[in-house]
Parts: sequence; structure tokens; C-alpha cells
Amino acid sequence: MKTTQTSLASHLRVAVARLARQLRQEGAPEDASPSRLAALATLYHRAPITLGELAAVERVKPPTMTRVVAGLEERGLVRREHSSADGRMIHVAITDAGRAAHEDYQKRRDAWMARKLAGLSKEERDILSRAAGIFERWVEQ
Repeated sequence: MKTTQTSLASHLRVAVARLARQLRQEGAPEDASPSRLAALATLYHRAPITLGELAAVERVKPPTMTRVVAGLEERGLVRREHSSADGRMIHVAITDAGRAAHEDYQKRRDAWMARKLAGLSKEERDILSRAAGIFERWVEQ
């Protein structure tokens, strides 16, 4: 049983990693690194937050996040703002252009997934629907 679970775990890990890589690449702007795309997605859902908080969420060191945010800022996708509670504290916020870029990227990835799903049988889509629920439970634990 353990060998079967280990084999399944390995198979799922590889398949999910490949799918995640392909999804990151689908419709991504040429100059967008995975780090920039991930940071923009986090800011889309959680902004405004500090650079330190953003670095912690993305699991990178603050100097790395400073470079990532600088790249996003150069493209007009994010901006730095002084905190209203403490003017010394800087928060990173997503701009309207950043929101639009993130939403456009989401739409392109969703369209790619929809095309892939259209090639499956109803039974296969039902299985994936159930699997998606299981994956959501895993990441929420």
C-alpha cells in the first residue's frame, strides 16, 4: 500500500508541477518572470501590503522582492504608498493597469484550460472537478 501511495504521490506531484509550469507560461507577457506574475497575483488579492509581507507570502527574501516590485513599478503595474497610520511605513498597491494585466492573464489561462477540458469526456471532466475540490481542501489545511 505504501508503495502505491508513494507512486501516486510522485505521479501527482510531477503532473501538477508540469500543469502549473504550463499555466504560468500560457499567455504570460514576454517580459514577465514567474516571480513578477506571482507577486502581481498576490497584490491583486491582498494589496496594499508591505514589501516584507509580500516577501513572506511569496517566500523570498526582502531584497529579492524589492527587485521584483521595482520591475512591476517600472511597468506601471504597482505603486508604493505611505501608510495612512504610519507615514514611515511603505505599502505596495496594485494599479488599475496592474489589475487589468492580471485579469487579462487569468482570462488567457482560463481559456487555455477550457480548450483542454473541451477535449475530455464528460466522465473525465467530472473526475477533474472532484479532484479540484480535493486539491482545494489540501491547500487550505
